[in-house]
Amino acid sequence: MTGQSFIERSRYYLAREYPAKIRSAVEGLPDDIVWKRPAEGSNSIGNLLLHLSGNIRQWIVGGVGGALTDRDRASEFAARGGLTGAELLGMLDRAVADADSVLARLSEAQLSEPRTIQGRETTVIGAVYHVVEHFSMHAGQILMLAKIFAPGSVKFYEDAGGVAIPLWGGSEGLSDA
Repeated sequence: MTGQSFIERSRYYLAREYPAKIRSAVEGLPDDIVWKRPAEGSNSIGNLLLHLSGNIRQWIVGGVGGALTDRDRASEFAARGGLTGAELLGMLDRAVADADSVLARLSEAQLSEPRTIQGRETTVIGAVYHVVEHFSMHAGQILMLAKIFAPGSVKFYEDAGGVAIPLWGGSEGLSDA
């Protein structure tokens, strides 16, 4: 039961909460802001969206699900434009949907199966855990950049009597959070 709970919670974060927050932060941004870097050695929101799409495809869709994937990780960070915010969000949505499909088919017994992903020896549970924490970290960066470049544009919760009420449609699963 614990393994199944892990899979369900991972699916919730990867397919619902994190993408909803990212979408809420990015949808209203002009494309020049989506590709703006805070410093030359930093990534833009666009780079991070490309990177999240590539990572989730390589680790979950390919590494866990066994699908053939073709990823050019360096180009995710080298890009300086070319896609709109809407196109980047669509790309992320498709990657997330494909990953969620893989996770939906996972059994508890499969979590301990070995995998080699990006030249690293891991297990299915290790791969899923990596992707959830990686997605969370970069989602936080995207949200921070949106707040820096478009002050006041990001608000996820309404405080009501000391209770944070989600504005992004994320009320499910709160009792587990």
